[in-house]
Amino acid sequence: MSDTVFEFPLKEKVRNYLRIEQLIAQLKSGASVPSGQVQLYFFDQLFTLLDLFERIDIRTDIIKDLDAHEKNLKHWSEHPNIDAGALQHTLDTIVAKRDKIKICKKFGTDLKEDRFLASIRQRFAIPGGACSFDLPNLHYWMHQPQEYRQDVMKKWMKTLVDVEETIAICLSFLRERGTFRPVTATNGFYQGVAEDKNELIRVRCSVAEGFYPTLSGNKYRFALRFMWFKAAPDQGTSVDGDVPFSLAAC
Repeated sequence: MSDTVFEFPLKEKVRNYLRIEQLIAQLKSGASVPSGQVQLYFFDQLFTLLDLFERIDIRTDIIKDLDAHEKNLKHWSEHPNIDAGALQHTLDTIVAKRDKIKICKKFGTDLKEDRFLASIRQRFAIPGGACSFDLPNLHYWMHQPQEYRQDVMKKWMKTLVDVEETIAICLSFLRERGTFRPVTATNGFYQGVAEDKNELIRVRCSVAEGFYPTLSGNKYRFALRFMWFKAAPDQGTSVDGDVPFSLAAC
């Protein structure tokens, strides 16, 4: 069994980035399934994403990050050994995305204004609220031809392209800031001090041994504790032996 990377954000902004990244990935999975019943999962994730957009000002965070990336790239362009072509391409992409986001409507606005989505959204907050007697219009939609349903979902997904691509850029820059290095959690515990620039802790470890990492902390310091997924009757929930793993502070 191969190693798995666990990611732990140290700042709320990064926590939101990772949530949006995962929700959009789940939306794509739901949209790719031909079954109308399984596509209920798509709507559930879509409305969760819209709720998140309404609670946070993600546009401001993205614009600030893209501004910082532009500044850093211009600084790196002065380095004599830099790949000028690749750097300029990245810089152009960042500037174009930032300028587009500055003038676009709040993320999710087009989806909120869609009459069909607006008519079914509230029912999804009720357990089992997507039954045919609650939402006959959704039941009708799910029994339309597969090609029609997938075309409609592609149209909805297209409204999320800008946020998806900019989140991907911001997370890519963030993840590349840290390099994995081998460390050991003594008795299943590791404590570290975060630098000012650190916003994300990445842990790479094997999941074949039956345990997983948890993290507590903030932007100043953090602590990792490895926990048993299924503890034996005669052992505690936390690992009490030394655990070798790889750590990247980004």
